[in-house]
Amino acid sequence: MTTIRLTAAQALVRWLSVQQAEDGSRFIEGVWAIFGHGNVAGLGEALHAHRDAIPTWRGHNEQTMAHAAIAYAKAMHRRKAMAVTTSIGPGALNLVTAAALAHVNRLPVLFIPGDVFANRAPDPVLQQIEDFDDATVSANDCFRPVVRYFDRISRPEHILTALPRAFRVMTDPANCGPVCLAFCQDTQAEAYDYPVEFFEPRVWHIRRPEPDQRELEAAVAAIKSAKTPLIVAGGGVLYSGAEKTLLDFAKTHNIPMVETQAGKGAVDWEEKLHFGSPGVTGTGCGNELAAKADLVVGVGTRFQDFTTGSWTVFSAPGRKLLSINIHGYDAAKHGAQPLVSDAKIALEKISAALGSKRFADPDFGARTKWFQTTDTLFAAPKGNELPTDAQVIGAVDRVSGKNSVIMSAAGTMPGALHVLWRASQGGYHMEYGFSCMGYEIAGAMGIKMALPKRDVVCFVGDGSYMMANSELATAVMMAIPFTVVLTDNRGYGCINRLQQGTGGAPFNNMLDDSYHVNPANIDFVAHARSMGANVVKAAGIAELEAAMQAAKAATIPTVIVIDTDAGPGTGAGGTWWDVAVPEVSTRKEVNEARKGYEAGVKAQWLLN
Repeated sequence: MTTIRLTAAQALVRWLSVQQAEDGSRFIEGVWAIFGHGNVAGLGEALHAHRDAIPTWRGHNEQTMAHAAIAYAKAMHRRKAMAVTTSIGPGALNLVTAAALAHVNRLPVLFIPGDVFANRAPDPVLQQIEDFDDATVSANDCFRPVVRYFDRISRPEHILTALPRAFRVMTDPANCGPVCLAFCQDTQAEAYDYPVEFFEPRVWHIRRPEPDQRELEAAVAAIKSAKTPLIVAGGGVLYSGAEKTLLDFAKTHNIPMVETQAGKGAVDWEEKLHFGSPGVTGTGCGNELAAKADLVVGVGTRFQDFTTGSWTVFSAPGRKLLSINIHGYDAAKHGAQPLVSDAKIALEKISAALGSKRFADPDFGARTKWFQTTDTLFAAPKGNELPTDAQVIGAVDRVSGKNSVIMSAAGTMPGALHVLWRASQGGYHMEYGFSCMGYEIAGAMGIKMALPKRDVVCFVGDGSYMMANSELATAVMMAIPFTVVLTDNRGYGCINRLQQGTGGAPFNNMLDDSYHVNPANIDFVAHARSMGANVVKAAGIAELEAAMQAAKAATIPTVIVIDTDAGPGTGAGGTWWDVAVPEVSTRKEVNEARKGYEAGVKAQWLLN
């Protein structure tokens, strides 16, 4: 056996550089790195030596670097990924939130935090956590509950098994998710005679599991016996590449569909069988269908509480649930009839078995009426009043085209965009599995890196912007253009509405309602400009539209700041959401809200 002597870090980087996606490109497109104690000497040296084979990028915050990597993987429909490396202590722990985000959303990212000395000779080293009762514990053990695969590389030969295992997880359509390889810092620098064949290029193919024949036959029978079926399309449609298959299936059998946050953009909004979204942020016409459906056909969705209205929106007596999912865990939720399979293959086989079976037309008039409603909500305000979020969305919608990808993550915009945005096929990217404030700007950068020819538009509120904005400077430095629409409502407007909707007093959400000595006066224009971005302060909807149009030609990020009215929500669509209201309170508003809460609980479909 021919061998080559390398450090463990050199071996890891060399191996990563030759792993290929199905199109022959690198599976790991690049490595985000903030060097520190625990990764600069070992991994830093290795990454420099291989900088022509696999690029290294420097961010400004470990969490947001990871957000960029996650957004990239999501935009690439899990066909490619990125890696992130950090120091052993605070740097590593800054990744934990991002790891949870990737885990919830079932997205691949390779975390390589530095770790303590395997030989323990210099213990306790800088940034080392010491567990008084367990000498094997390090800070990186915090990753264990929030990654799909965890390993600690404490010997150089561990690379030979840890790396293939990590990639098997990241390329498994059922168990896909983040991986953490905690890399002991002395091990990074230790040499070993590695087999040369270990570094031969390898193509990682994404498998397509076929359905069990009995489950398939049962699924076909369930659809045949239905009278008013409804398709709920989730992110699995995108990851399976089943967008056209889903649309063909719906058209062939005349079954209406709605899309979850993760599934939105699977089908163009103009398709007449597309009835928008279901649940808490559902369209009026979509929720009407959901309430009447005798069979709910989930395709690649985990039926999150927003999708189901906390299991109240699918309310027809005796309704059944058929769940097509790549993972048995998701397929069997809430008493569903499971069909464990790749979405594309399942839809093709079901359609073939259904033959010419077609269902009665849904209420297309309700769909038309819904879009008339949104037209009204999109219209610019009259006079000098501040625009609502819906009016801002309307402005962006009017100047966006089929080439636009809009994205967001937390606050007001995810719900507003889900219910209102008219997404083209492939034109929507929402992180609403974890709904992590601070994902937005870094995520927009990651999307643009994945889809450089698309116009990427990031909706972010002032609250989320203040959580994490530093990768704006990274995008300027790397000349990665995208447009940020920063809606300033002077606080956490979304949660403030929820607070009051559950009977609470306005408290600690809006800046004026929070403890202060001096009134808040944040100059977002100056802040964004200080990081090198193009910045515009839009005085109203017309100026917003003009700035959006101009931003399309920019070569660096453009930030458009617009003041908005924090008070109103979208005022359309939606359904009940299970947010527990105090059973006892001195506030009459809370007591009244409790009555509504109890009524909602009674309507929940409890079978699970």
